[in-house]
Amino acid sequence: MINDIQQDASIRMGKSVEALQKAFTKIRTGRAHPSLLDQISVSYYGSETPLSQVANVSVEDSRTLKVSPWEKDMVQAIEKAIMTSDLGLNPTTQGVVIRIPLPPLTEERRRDLVKVVKNEAEQGRVAVRNIRRDANSEIKEALKEKMVSEDEAHDGEEKIQQITDKYIKEIEKHLEIKEADLLSM
Repeated sequence: MINDIQQDASIRMGKSVEALQKAFTKIRTGRAHPSLLDQISVSYYGSETPLSQVANVSVEDSRTLKVSPWEKDMVQAIEKAIMTSDLGLNPTTQGVVIRIPLPPLTEERRRDLVKVVKNEAEQGRVAVRNIRRDANSEIKEALKEKMVSEDEAHDGEEKIQQITDKYIKEIEKHLEIKEADLLSM
């Protein structure tokens, strides 16, 4: 019973950390990375389709992304979708290839991005703590229903706290790496 609760909490906390990592990849560090364009959708024959399903996105050099549409007709739609996104990028088209130069980040913009990253990390920590609260309430419920003894409940809560601490440390590690990445260059 308690092992199931702990295992469920650990899986959910792991997913929270994964979600944080995905959020971090969307925050631009000044280096070109194909995942920067992951959230862009393109109008493809009347339906919104992720960019990765209508074109190949690759890194040309450290500050340039290259988008190669699979269909010639998609060039204008892809260019428009990139320009209207909130990424602040200005693509240039050369034939059927779209090049996206990434402007260097200013010091002020870096500081703003560090604040955004810290906020994302705090949201991740809150999510992990909420999972801990849920797991502890499940253990208390099991104790109230006399499904576990008080000692088992106490040990279970301690184990949940250890799992929580592990994932909070993982979040801190990811935050540290992303912060260093943003402030370097």
